[in-house]
Order: sequence, then C-alpha cells, then structure tokens
Amino acid sequence: MKFEVRFLLLVCLLLSATKCNRAQPFPEPPFTLKAVGPNVWAAIDRHKAEAPNGANAGFVIGEDSVAVIDTFASKEVARQLLAEVHKLTKLPVKFVISTHHHPDHVAGNGIFVDAGAVVLGQRNVRDWIHSETLRTMTIAAAAGNDIGPEERAVVKAFAPPTVVYEDAVDLYLGSREIQVRSLPGHTGGDSIVLIQDAKVAFVGDLFWRNTVPNTIDASTKPWIDTLNTLEKDSVGFTFVPGHGDVGNAQDVAVFRDYLATVRTLVANAQAQGRPNGGAVVEAVMTPLKEQYGHWDSFTYNARLNILEMDAELRGTKRIPAVQNSEHQHAP
Repeated sequence: MKFEVRFLLLVCLLLSATKCNRAQPFPEPPFTLKAVGPNVWAAIDRHKAEAPNGANAGFVIGEDSVAVIDTFASKEVARQLLAEVHKLTKLPVKFVISTHHHPDHVAGNGIFVDAGAVVLGQRNVRDWIHSETLRTMTIAAAAGNDIGPEERAVVKAFAPPTVVYEDAVDLYLGSREIQVRSLPGHTGGDSIVLIQDAKVAFVGDLFWRNTVPNTIDASTKPWIDTLNTLEKDSVGFTFVPGHGDVGNAQDVAVFRDYLATVRTLVANAQAQGRPNGGAVVEAVMTPLKEQYGHWDSFTYNARLNILEMDAELRGTKRIPAVQNSEHQHAP
C-alpha cells in the first residue's frame, strides 16, 4: 500500500497536479459517488482528501451487466470502486472503458480484469498505456524526480485494452446501449462515453470542470473543436469530467474558453517578439491568473500550459505518435 501511495504521488506530479501527500493511505473515502442518471454513477475525486485518487471514474448498470468508465490512479481505489458497484448490484462488470492512456485513469484496470471484465479503448491507448507513460516518467527522472524500478514495473503491469476501436463502438448491457466515440484533443486517443437514455456523457480529460488541465500530450486546436461539438450536440446532458465536479454544456463552454484564451494570449506574446517560452510565460501569466487563478491546479498547471502552448504554436511540441500495429477491433 505504501508503494501505491508513492506511485500516486508520481501520477499527481506528472499528470493531474492534484493535492497529494504522504499521509496514511486512504484515511478517508477518496471519491464521492453521485447518481447522475438512472443507474448511472459518477465517482468524483475528493481532491482535498488526504490521499485523493487523482481523477474521476464512473459506472453504468444495465439489464445483465455493468460497464465501468476509467479506474483511477491505483489498484486500491479501484478495489473500492468495485466494492461500491457490488453494493448496488450483483451483476458482473462486463466492460471497462479507458477514456485515454494516462495512469490516473487506467492504473486500476487490472482489478476489473481479475473480476472478469474486458478492457476497451481507442486503439492508441493499447500502445500508449505503457510506452507513453514510461516516456513521461523518463522526462520526470531527467528533471530530478526519483523514478525507480518499482514505479516502472507498475506501469508495465497496467492492463491495456484487449479490444480496441478506431472511431466508435456501441456496447450493450442487455438492451441498454452505451455509445463510445473517439474525439481528438487531450491525447490523440481520447474517447467519450454516451448513455443516451440517461443523457449522461463521461468525457474523460477532454473536459476539466473549473480545473486547469494538463496539456502534455494535447493538440489544442482539435481539442477546442471537440468541445464545440460537445456543447452543440449534447444540450441537456450531464457531463462527467476527468477532473472536477459534474457539469453541463455551459461548463464545457467555459473550459473551451480557457483553452482558447491560452492560445490567444500565447499567440499575442509570440507576435510581440517574445523569443522563448520563459518570456512568453512572463507575458501571459498575469492576465491568465486574473481570469482563472481561482481554478484548481492553477498554481502547477498554468505555467506548463503556457510553455506547452508556446511549443505547440511554434511547431516544436512533441505529442504521442500514432502506431500502425494491428489489434483486435470491436465489432
């Protein structure tokens, strides 16, 4: 357990920037379970807890089985999620849907695989769940953070999707339909999960409610386009974000405007002749803080957002590369 908390700290550092510390593991519930529709539940990270789990998750109960969306940043919290499912139903967990490859969303996949579930994800997630996470850890190690063999072993043991899709797949829990759609932006392997009969959308890290995102793998132009589509096509839906509390289409628009604001401010700073990322940060941070300084994770992620946007607009940002390997595709 002590090691898993240490790994969770690493996840928070690299990806979520949530508040974490080295207190006793999980001294209080790390997530709040919220009913967001008929037999649809969101597990919302309690980021102010002493040992938060780093991200949100959720599940849908159908006629004959259950689908889980994301599995948190550690096996221990995934076990707690599975226990909550079992409190509400005796039906088996049939599917786990990984909205993208970042470890705060997939580290608990193995708990559900051991319980008989099949993990699905956009085809890039199968490759990136190991390769891109290890690359990010290597960057952290180069920056002076101690990354040991235990952490690397945990990443290598992540349970990847065994069924993948390119753009879309429909799943059924008896007659209850779940629509999974791949949309670009946060990583290049993102998916949203739509439960049309409940008007609920689990959107992973494509949406962070009142929270400054990580953009380490992001392409913000298609991300903004994705958010425009979500706002327009899902009016009246409840949106479960990857981070932050449950929201609506207006909240999605507010988050879209954050990304657009960073793009505009950085582009303006570059046009004014700011020669490098540090100079751009100096120009952008004050106006950005005036508007978004009250958001969660601003202190850590805002500076990184500016630097990564600067690299993106200059054409020098490295984002995950699409692989051409063959995988099993869902029908």
